[in-house]
Parts: sequence; C-alpha cells; structure tokens
Amino acid sequence: MQVDKQHFGTLADGQDVQLYTLANDEGMTVQIMSYGGIVKSLVVPDRYGKGGDIVLGFDRLDDYLHQHFYMGAIIGRVCNRIGGAEFVLDSVSYPVSANAGTCQLHGGLMGFDRKVWEAVTFAEPDSASVSLHYVSEDGEEGYPGNLDVTAIYTLKNDNSLQLRFEATSDKPTPVNLTNHSYFNLAGEGSGSICDHELTLNADFITRVNADNIPTGQMVPVKGTDFDFTQTHRLGERIHNLQTGYDNNYVLRMTPGITGPMASMYEPVSGRMMQVYTSEPGVQLYTPDWPDIGHLGKGGKRYGKHSAFCLETQHFPDSPNRPLFPSVILRPGQKFKSETIWKFAIRSRH
Repeated sequence: MQVDKQHFGTLADGQDVQLYTLANDEGMTVQIMSYGGIVKSLVVPDRYGKGGDIVLGFDRLDDYLHQHFYMGAIIGRVCNRIGGAEFVLDSVSYPVSANAGTCQLHGGLMGFDRKVWEAVTFAEPDSASVSLHYVSEDGEEGYPGNLDVTAIYTLKNDNSLQLRFEATSDKPTPVNLTNHSYFNLAGEGSGSICDHELTLNADFITRVNADNIPTGQMVPVKGTDFDFTQTHRLGERIHNLQTGYDNNYVLRMTPGITGPMASMYEPVSGRMMQVYTSEPGVQLYTPDWPDIGHLGKGGKRYGKHSAFCLETQHFPDSPNRPLFPSVILRPGQKFKSETIWKFAIRSRH
C-alpha cells in the first residue's frame, strides 16, 4: 500500500490545497483532495487488467472552484434538500441559506464541498487512508452548534474504498453527510451509462412534490420505472422519465453492514461496483445534462446521462419530517456513518 501527497493549488485566500493518492497492490488508486474531500480520480482495473478512471471530474483546481455539480465532494452539514430552507428543532425555527429556489440544497451556499479540510494520512499492510477533519462553526449556513467532523477514506487490498464519517456537536443540530461522486464504470468521458445494469435492494422511494421535496409518503416501486429489485439496464426505462432518475430509495435495512444495498455492472469493461452502507437511503441520480455537455478531464465532454450517482444518505428534508429516520445529533452523542464501494470483475453473461 502506498500514500502520496502533492500540492494541487492555492485558493484566493491563500489556503493551500493538497492532493492525496492512495494505491493498493492490485492496481487500484484513488485521489482525494483536501478541498471538499473530493474524490478526484478512482482508477479500477477492467477485465483485461487495464486501469481506468471511473469518476468524472476536472484537471485543475480552478474548474472545481467554478463548477456547481458537487463533483466527487463530501456534502454537508445536511445533504440533499431542506424544504423552504428552514426547519424547526426543539420548538425553535432555524432558517438556513437558500441556494435552490426556496430550498436549501447540499448544505447551502458554502457547504462542506467548498471547505478546505485538515488531512492526515496513514498506511497499514493491507490498507491506506486519508483522514479529513473540519469544524463547522455555530451559525454556519444557518445551522446551530459547533460541529466537529471527521471523514476517513480507506483503500484496501480487496479493491474496496471505504468512507467513514464521525461527528459531534455542542448543540442539537441536523447532520446528514454523503459523498457525491459521479461514476461511469466504462471510464469517465466514455459516453452514456445507459448500458449499466443496476440492482437496488429497495421496495420504496420517497414521493416528492414539484420542488423535489418529500411529501412524507413512501411509494412502492413494484411494476414501475423505478423498480430495480430485479436487475435492469439504466437505459431500459430512463427515457420514460422527464429528467432521468433523481430519487431517494428506501433501502431494506438489516443490522450492521451485512450485504450490498446496490450493485452496478458495466458489461464491456466487466467492472462491477457493490455499495454497502449503514445509511437508510440512497439517491439514484443520472444527470440530465444537455447534449453539448460539460468539459471534464482531458477536455472530454460529459453529456447527457454520462454518469450515475448513488448517494448514500438519510432521507431528503428529514429535519422537517418527524416520521423519517432522525438526523438530529445532540450533545454527548456521536454521529457515525459508513459506506463501502467494492469493485470486482464479472464475466460476461
């Protein structure tokens, strides 16, 4: 296992941004940025042993500073949406910054994706890690409490990448953290993900209104375009949907991380990604970018349905939905969350 550190750029306020590369003995590497905890690249071998970068992103720090897609970043203090950019906690109303119409999306105007995290690296015989630390101050983006957050990325020799979150707060506050990587298992910039095959252990999605805010209802997926309880190609039904998939799935939970909650397979490369998580939900997102696309690494154009996200999380708007699993962290408690992406090669059908 190897760990490498290099300077990646400097922000306007003089803060240096570092890039950490973790490498295992099986040809897999991951690059993590101290800015936003961003997964800049994730190289995974295909069925022929050739490594390919499977996450979308950019070559320069400047591009990350000016993009609005949360590319590869840690999202917080609360990921996804908060309806009306406000929540009530212990009979006190907290307005938070609105950055998506009347709602807050992914932590607000300057969420965790736009912070420089303190980093420490360490390696063991079968794993390499980078530990990121950030203190979100009381009142940041409207949230109460000083929130002390640690995010640890660990690459292992079994070709798995683990992300563990821990957090404490000195006041009651909502916490819902995720990573927002955009994947294409054929390789970033290689075109549509419509031939990817998905299985999701989820029987329900959370119904949303016109602003993509949950109504509080959970809708069965059986017999609909949202049903991945049996394996389906993403492209099979994606064109029936106006803007592709952007849905929170209610996962079938068992105590601990006992099995994959989601599996994605790409038949040309043979790469399979299994997702394990302690979270009760996952947001399936297939960005409906315009055909002209956006320029990414190496000048590649990221166009319509060129990636998928599987954002492990608690449900959207949970601070306003008492029947959803709670996201409230109180003094004396410790927030913990874990997600594992495990990669393997699967033979052709």
